Amino acid sequence: MEQISAANSKPPVLLAVPAKLISYLFHPLFIPTYVFSFLIYQFPYEFAGITEYQLKLRLFSIFWLTAFFPAFAVFLLWRLKFSESIFLRTRKERIVPYIITMFFYWWMYFLSRNFTDQPAVLKFFYMGIFMATVFGLILNNYFKISLHAMGVGGAMAAIILFALYYRSPLGVSMSVATLLAGIVCTARFLVSDHTDKEIYSGWLVGIGCQLIAYYFLM
Repeated sequence: MEQISAANSKPPVLLAVPAKLISYLFHPLFIPTYVFSFLIYQFPYEFAGITEYQLKLRLFSIFWLTAFFPAFAVFLLWRLKFSESIFLRTRKERIVPYIITMFFYWWMYFLSRNFTDQPAVLKFFYMGIFMATVFGLILNNYFKISLHAMGVGGAMAAIILFALYYRSPLGVSMSVATLLAGIVCTARFLVSDHTDKEIYSGWLVGIGCQLIAYYFLM
């Protein structure tokens, strides 16, 4: 019997609404802010060199550079008629946003190399998400890889690697990260036009790029 993909069927409303909400809450542009917030909560001693006010500014700058500016660029592209939708439903519409996001992720990595008052693990995390955008752009030439799956896959791998680097028992955090990755990918199966290949490959790219970055930088 032929497999029916999420792209060819509509889920019940009771599933579609929470799936869309989850997709918005865990949009890939929010992942760097969430991971930085996790580090603040889990390893506060790594930020001992800055005041609470400076830490809040640092968190805001992460959101500003990795979420707001890329999202604003997508909005401008839409308003200037370079794309038909802010949801970037075609591979062609995703090319410029990929490049813009790639620039900001590289900039965050570049800055992280010079900061001594924040966790060293941010260096490999930022490099990992930068690499993911590079691979995403390349693979975008062949199929529309899932950005959500790439984001949650990278976050899940990063938290596991944090536990390895700090030799810290982060069992609950790793379990939650893995569960959330599964939930987000399931949500994309339900309410996006992605195929199984696009979601699974996004998840693997997100994980793989974090592993590569950790190996070479830590």
